[in-house]
Amino acid sequence: MKELAYYDGQYGDPSEVFIPFNDRSHFFGDGVYDATIAGNHVVYLLEEHLDRFYSSANELKINIPMPKDQLADLIRTLTAKVEGKTHFVYWQVTRGVASRNHAFDPAMPGKLWIYVRPQSDIEHSLPEPVSAITKPDTRFEHCNIKTINLLPSVMAYQDAKEAGVFETILHRGDIVTECAHSNVSILKDGVFYSHPNDQFILRGIGKTHLIQACYRCGVPVIERPFTLEELFNADEIIITASSTFCQSVSLIDGVTVGGKDPKTLNVIGSEALQEYLKTIGDV
Repeated sequence: MKELAYYDGQYGDPSEVFIPFNDRSHFFGDGVYDATIAGNHVVYLLEEHLDRFYSSANELKINIPMPKDQLADLIRTLTAKVEGKTHFVYWQVTRGVASRNHAFDPAMPGKLWIYVRPQSDIEHSLPEPVSAITKPDTRFEHCNIKTINLLPSVMAYQDAKEAGVFETILHRGDIVTECAHSNVSILKDGVFYSHPNDQFILRGIGKTHLIQACYRCGVPVIERPFTLEELFNADEIIITASSTFCQSVSLIDGVTVGGKDPKTLNVIGSEALQEYLKTIGDV
């Protein structure tokens, strides 16, 4: 198959899979999701993503209709059916199907969705630096839950696209939180600084593994909030996501930034990339 969609036990081409009108996602955005990449049909860091997925569902009292190991097998099986070498793998669970009502039955069975499509291969070297803009973070205070309510992030990323840049870096007052759909961290004086995993950011799997790469490479890590001033004065600014292992930033709001510690950036970025390549069997 060229791409695949799954809903509640049925799968096929996305044009062939239909969602019931009364699925609560249509009325309330009532669901959570997770996503990663697959290389050579190996779903990267699937267990970590599933842990976060079940945690998000638990926070909102949504019932995932199968245990974690069974869902992992299903995701792997469906991914193997899609053509290509590298894939975007997405799954979500909505609270279920019921007539529109804000209140819900706690025992309602959730509805599972899965979507797999080909995407560009991951390069075997670190990407060139990119540009970004900053915007106030106007999202709610449950950003640690990977909810499908993504309109503020959609608009922030659209701002980036219309500005011709890679990402929008969000901030609450003077404190940098994360990006429209990724995490942002900094290097300063040989130390890796990253916002702690609290209610204001999503616990990024890519960020977590870059932190682990720092430890393996002997780079100190401090997880604490950092300011816009620290962002602009950092030796390096790094964006991470499941398909972006260590993306450096060289321009923010038209101001030249970073570029002061390429050696450390290359060491930790290469370490994170090599872990991915080893997992999918490309090294």
